[in-house]
Amino acid sequence: MDNNETTMEREELLILDDDDFNPSNVCIVTGAGGGIGRALAITAAANNLITVGLDVDQKGGKKTEEIAGKMGGKMVFIRTDLTRDAEIENAVREASKFGSIKYLANIAGLQHIASIEDFPMEKYDLMMRIMLRAPFYLSKLVMPHMRENREGGGVIGNMASIHAHICTINKPVYNIAKFGLRALSQSISAEGGGKIRSFTVSTGFVKTDLALNQIPLLAEQHGISSKEVVETVMMGKSRIKEMMTPIEVANLFIFGFSRHSRHLIGGDLLFDGGVVLTY
Repeated sequence: MDNNETTMEREELLILDDDDFNPSNVCIVTGAGGGIGRALAITAAANNLITVGLDVDQKGGKKTEEIAGKMGGKMVFIRTDLTRDAEIENAVREASKFGSIKYLANIAGLQHIASIEDFPMEKYDLMMRIMLRAPFYLSKLVMPHMRENREGGGVIGNMASIHAHICTINKPVYNIAKFGLRALSQSISAEGGGKIRSFTVSTGFVKTDLALNQIPLLAEQHGISSKEVVETVMMGKSRIKEMMTPIEVANLFIFGFSRHSRHLIGGDLLFDGGVVLTY
């Protein structure tokens, strides 16, 4: 477990004054067992939302629930396998019992590093199911709930990446899924009529297990040290030579959900240290 996930302090969390951030509204967060999902579930709960965290990791999800409580918020963990439709349907049904489903954050993801020619199709299917199909299905299920809210709306945030803007070698399925999430956000926004809006957050490497676990393989592939992987491969094109923290990313979602972002409709919050747009 990354130390950054367990030592977060309340003063790091973005707390906003928003009438919709209240205990009658529900925020569903996938990948809540660790990393960005954990940080966002805790931050959403700290913003007075009833947060429902989904993850296949029972132990990690319960830990997030515990931390959220210590931070003064309410988070309910529902163990959910995002590859199983029945479990996704159950999660939304259970979440709706706690209040009005107002926010959804699709955070869960995984990585597999291999060329297109060597990419195992079973891994392709798994990644696409968790990273693209599940966000689509969750959106499909929550949108009717959002239309029934008092204001008839809600917000869906999707965790994208610089890989939703540029493609790097040996990450073909990750690239495809992240580009797809931008299209999903734009499609939701096109149908949302200004009431249901959606956005993506695109970052470079974030200090989570998903990123840190790639270092040994990248070192082997490039024939360099782990330190060189971080400095030249991961952060080489970034103007800031350190990874973002999960909390920094979570705060972007909170901003995107809030009243301050009412014109963020189908857009992307690109916080990448300048990788994509500076040369």
